[in-house]
Amino acid sequence: MLGFAKKFIGSSNDRKVKGFMAQVQKINALEDKFAALSDGELRMMTDAFRDRLAKGESLDKLLNEAFAVVREASKRVLGQRQYDVQLTGGMILHEGGIAEMRTGEGKTLVAVAPVYLNALAGKGVHVITVNDYLAKRDAEWMGRVYRFLGMEVGVIVNGLSGGQRQAAYAADITYGTNNEFGFDYLRDNLVYDRREMVQRGHHFVIVDEVDSILIDEARTPLIISGPTEDRSDLYVTLDGIIKELIQDPANFEVDEKQRQVLLTEEGSEAIEAILEERGLFAEDTTGLYDAANISLVHHANQALRANTLYQRDKDYIIRSDEVMLIDEFTGRMMQGRRLSEGLHQALEAKEGVKIQPENQTLASVTIQNYFRLYSKLSGMTGTAATEAQEFLDIYKMDVMEIPTNRPIKRIDYDDEVYRTSREKNEAIAKLIAERHLAGQPILVGTVSIEKSETLSKLLQTYEYKVEVDRTLKSEFKGREKEAQKAGDAAYDIRYETRLKGIPHSVLNARQHEQEAFIVAEAGLPGAVTIATNMAGRGTDIQLGGNLEMRLQRWRQDQRNMGVEVTPESEAAQEAQFKTEIAEQRAIALEAGGLFVLGTERHESRRIDNQLRGRTGRQGDPGTSKFYLSCEDDLLRIFAGDRLDSIMKTFGVAEGEAITHPWLNKAIEQAQKKVEQRNYDIRKNLLKYDDVVNDQRKAVFEQRQEFMDATDMSELVGEFRHDVINDLVERYMPPKAYAEQWDIDGLDEKVRSTLGLELPLKEWAAEEGVSNEEFEERLLAASDARAEERLKLIGDDRMRGLEKQFLMQMIDMQWREHLVHLDHLRGVIGLRGYGQRDPLNEYKTEAFALFESLLYDLRHNVTRWLMTVEFRFEPPPQMPEFEEIHLNPGTGENEMANPNAQLPEGRLDGDDRSRMPVEMLPEGWQRTGRNSLCPCGSGRKFKHCHGALV
Repeated sequence: MLGFAKKFIGSSNDRKVKGFMAQVQKINALEDKFAALSDGELRMMTDAFRDRLAKGESLDKLLNEAFAVVREASKRVLGQRQYDVQLTGGMILHEGGIAEMRTGEGKTLVAVAPVYLNALAGKGVHVITVNDYLAKRDAEWMGRVYRFLGMEVGVIVNGLSGGQRQAAYAADITYGTNNEFGFDYLRDNLVYDRREMVQRGHHFVIVDEVDSILIDEARTPLIISGPTEDRSDLYVTLDGIIKELIQDPANFEVDEKQRQVLLTEEGSEAIEAILEERGLFAEDTTGLYDAANISLVHHANQALRANTLYQRDKDYIIRSDEVMLIDEFTGRMMQGRRLSEGLHQALEAKEGVKIQPENQTLASVTIQNYFRLYSKLSGMTGTAATEAQEFLDIYKMDVMEIPTNRPIKRIDYDDEVYRTSREKNEAIAKLIAERHLAGQPILVGTVSIEKSETLSKLLQTYEYKVEVDRTLKSEFKGREKEAQKAGDAAYDIRYETRLKGIPHSVLNARQHEQEAFIVAEAGLPGAVTIATNMAGRGTDIQLGGNLEMRLQRWRQDQRNMGVEVTPESEAAQEAQFKTEIAEQRAIALEAGGLFVLGTERHESRRIDNQLRGRTGRQGDPGTSKFYLSCEDDLLRIFAGDRLDSIMKTFGVAEGEAITHPWLNKAIEQAQKKVEQRNYDIRKNLLKYDDVVNDQRKAVFEQRQEFMDATDMSELVGEFRHDVINDLVERYMPPKAYAEQWDIDGLDEKVRSTLGLELPLKEWAAEEGVSNEEFEERLLAASDARAEERLKLIGDDRMRGLEKQFLMQMIDMQWREHLVHLDHLRGVIGLRGYGQRDPLNEYKTEAFALFESLLYDLRHNVTRWLMTVEFRFEPPPQMPEFEEIHLNPGTGENEMANPNAQLPEGRLDGDDRSRMPVEMLPEGWQRTGRNSLCPCGSGRKFKHCHGALV
């Protein structure tokens, strides 16, 4: 009944899209009006729109005209006119939804109109891409349209200085990656001067490849960390012990579904004996699981994981004597990313490369909670429908499927399943040879570097018969038998020749630099391209070749040869390339368009769909097919034995495959199970992070208030009075007899916290003295001491010190709090064994820890300001800090940009951590950062009196 109704009235998605299409007609009606304007008049529309917004008009009222202006600007600047479906996608983005558009439908151009419209508000629009290359490319490419219309464009990539980042965020439109934006948010909450914050708010964001960023990468948080002590010898020792242990499979058990490995009872006994024999236990301990040896157990488990779960050339590669992690979703190297909690060090010990020290968490935020900071969040991708429920639950975003500009002609064949990987690879090589000889371009998708290289080696040695193509066959038409009988040499050679090796290109993390060029040439007739995942490649596979990439390479070759590129020579070369591409495209189309061949099913259906979506763009013909075996990870883990027994029962011979739509459904169900498990991981992560998120917001807001304040004396005074109240309540409890008071304990705390020598015992011996009177005397004495110190140090200088101490202490307490929460998160699941809800327990414990943080903050700030003696000297050089984003595939921490110094000012002494201006002697305030200090020390001002006290 439901299907019958959909047929006549359409689905909910169809009806919404139809409504947008109706509005597109209104935009189309404005096309002639804006086409008649000059470039200057078209540019002036931006100022006109801003004036109307300032007078109270809404963005929705401006939408039709703004979209029409952008379409006209795109025609003039890029030579591209947005299709109606692209304008529809733009309206969905403006409303804060997700536009699902097929690969090749021009998503990059879709974003331009909603970005321009929302940038008119002057609050900044962020466009998130999956890598730096796409951020720079899109900012330059689409930036031509924005600049034509009078808007500024910035781009955030790794390696920018604080000033460059500020300028990029100050632009109307800012491009960058999710990691850069997230880390900038965390860095902004670690600086000591608001002038050094780079972001200016979270107004509107469009996320390209939204499923990759908000789903795949959201399984783990962004983390900023700093180094701890070096324990290289321990990692090497434990690595050797574990390598010895895993020689016997009885010592450990691997759960591939959960990606976990554990020592068995035999393994635990064996490692305990080895560690005890080598004297690695802590003093006065006799067992591996004594509390003092818990760190040893942790690092032994990490060494076990490194040696059993992590595979070289799949999860990581070795490059320049470093362990480089591989992104399982894109197949790219994750430059500078590191696993934390000792796991990356365990991998370094395993591979015998230099071991870097571990790191400690300084600040963190989940992808979900970062992007939920935005007032309006939207995204676009080719594959979001399978995760529509999660987008709605977590981000409150609807997924809308946009119809293609031209009908899809792609043919998707049923999967072929073989018993072994060897049989599957033979069948793949045979098909590649057939399609290659037929002149059809082939894109082969693999799931890891290792498997792409295994297939590459097979193709290099594969022998195949060259069949006569159409041209040659025509020479022997009607006389094939006669030619064979007569032994026609030319016919025999041409018809029976066997070749060895199929020419092909390999695209994985090792060829990262040549990525765009390899993808651009994948549409040539007979081209064979083996790629490790195709998500977010950013370059379309165009049949016949990519004109832009060919010209780019030609220019580069000309420069390398020292030949000057003139407009005339470039125009001539462009005309030649266009002719060649048209000829090659015709051959590729006749052969059936791009053939996409998947060598394995991924855990996520979206990754498979992204691979399939590379063919059949803009109405081109295309074909896709997946080849599987019972030894593939997905089938082996979820249904391998059962499927293998079925194939044996039905007598499937070696080299034969089974194919059936029901089999496709079964594989899809296995993928859904994995997707559901991953969704549960993300949802669970978010539940726990939501507990911390309110605390994070409170701390970050308080920190910004401290930065903005010029006089903190009132707050410091409140802290001091609260501390005295805490001490009196603790050592002189209400309703307790005087004999029960702990005067000795109170005296010790008053000395250490307030720096006061008071006759507390004499006060306590007085007749009828009460807690309240005791507290009043302490308050009076502490206020008097605070006043004395104020006179000694000076009012202006004291105000600066109070502010610095408050900010440093809140940072220190927050770091310790995060460590406690990490430890709590690691063990809270055990509460489930006691029939208690771990999440509720975590909420209770986290709240208690936060109260403890506030208590310690008051006491530590008071103790510092009341007891510390001040000497004003340049600060020592602080260690480097690092950024982390956990590996979505493994659930482990990863650190990004290991050379980042955070916050920059506190490390190199620049003006973000300068001594407050009011604390400087008269006349020194205007001294340049790099000028010599007026004190005569001979050092630069920023390294002397201009540095942090």
